[in-house]
Amino acid sequence: MFGMSMEHPTPPALIRIPVRIVVLVAVLPVRMAWDVLTAGGRLLDRALLRPAGRGLEWFFDHVVALPARWLYRWLLAPAGRGIAIGAGWLGTALMWLLKAVFVWPWVVLWRYVVVPVARYGIAVPAVWLYRTLLRPTGRGLARGLAAVGAGLGWLLPRVGQTLKWLLKAVFVWPWAGLWRYVVVPVARYGIAVPAVWLYHRVLSLLGTCCFFLLEKLVLVPLAALFRYVLIPLLRYGVAVPAVWLDRYVLTPLGQGLGRLFRQVGRGLGRFLPRLGLALFVWPWVGLWRYVVVPVVRYGIVLPVGRLWKRVLVPVGREVRDALALCWRVAGFVSRAVGRGLKWLAWNLLGRPLVHVWWGLRWCGRNLVARPLVQVWYGLRWCGRNLVARPAARVWSSVLRPAGHWVRDALWAPARRAAVEAGRAAKDALSSARATVREARRDAWRALVGAARPVEPREPGAARARTLGSTTNVSGAVPAPEISLRKRG
Repeated sequence: MFGMSMEHPTPPALIRIPVRIVVLVAVLPVRMAWDVLTAGGRLLDRALLRPAGRGLEWFFDHVVALPARWLYRWLLAPAGRGIAIGAGWLGTALMWLLKAVFVWPWVVLWRYVVVPVARYGIAVPAVWLYRTLLRPTGRGLARGLAAVGAGLGWLLPRVGQTLKWLLKAVFVWPWAGLWRYVVVPVARYGIAVPAVWLYHRVLSLLGTCCFFLLEKLVLVPLAALFRYVLIPLLRYGVAVPAVWLDRYVLTPLGQGLGRLFRQVGRGLGRFLPRLGLALFVWPWVGLWRYVVVPVVRYGIVLPVGRLWKRVLVPVGREVRDALALCWRVAGFVSRAVGRGLKWLAWNLLGRPLVHVWWGLRWCGRNLVARPLVQVWYGLRWCGRNLVARPAARVWSSVLRPAGHWVRDALWAPARRAAVEAGRAAKDALSSARATVREARRDAWRALVGAARPVEPREPGAARARTLGSTTNVSGAVPAPEISLRKRG
């Protein structure tokens, strides 16, 4: 039967109808569950999440945001502004107090005590001591040391020249005279001249004779022996027979052996590969070609291919099409069932619940919301007419005139008194500064002597003058060409 199905493939209708029935039975519960979950999610979103979100938004806007905005606008902001103004005044007063306690005493101490003491008690005496005592003493010491250095500079070169002549006379000139007048003449005329004469007159002639005898008695016979005996013997007794043996015996023998080995190698090279193929390759090639390949091709691959092509591919295609079709059919069935359940739920539960909801809504609006709104408007009217307007009247009629009176009657005189006290303190500081300056001048006069007194006089105004001495402005007297410094 399997062979018949291979030769004659099964019609698609015999596969399509059972597959679609099975797939519809398996897909229908899944599609109905999916539609139920989708409808439940939409119902939950419409009936619970959106109204809950709107209710939370209304609750936050009317219960939290609006009271917080009103509290910030009418209570916290004015209180913050008043606190900020009071804190600014308090900060200014505290700043003046801190400066008066911690800054100005130290500034006065530094400017009028520490600086004058350091300048006129330490710096001026130190400068006077340097100018009148230390600098003249240093200049005298420098001049004395310069004179001593000049004397030593004149004396030391002469002492050095004398010591140089003395050391030469003791350590140099005796050895130079010994070398020049004793060692050199003895070495020249006692050793060098006799040695030169002995070399030229005796040793040179003796060497020439010895070399002549060596050449004629030894070297010439050895050269003749090498040229006329050893060379012909080596050439014709060793070299020529060896060349002939190599050319006519060894070379032909080597060439013949090379050809023999080459032919044997070629024969073995042709025989051994074929022997290896026959023993190790051809059996496995025949086994693969005539046993394994036919068995695999006609026993495994071809049946599996036909099974895939004739059975599995059509079944898979039909299953795919059946899934798509049955999903749509299950959707129709699920919608029909859903419509029926919806009709039943609406007629059995929905309409009574809607009537109950409308009744509850009417009761909530007329029994709860409207009374609460009336209560809110009443509280708003009470707050406006019982709290805000009296507070505004109190502010405009009591607090603001009281504040103006405090500003004009208390704060302005106190500020003027503080300004006058500051000016008095400034004048006191100026007089103290003038007193300290006079004390400083008296101390300076006590230390360095009195300066030339200057007679007080009126400042003389320079009379008008022109560019020349002859041309003057009418009614103007030419002023003298004298500087103010020369006037004294």
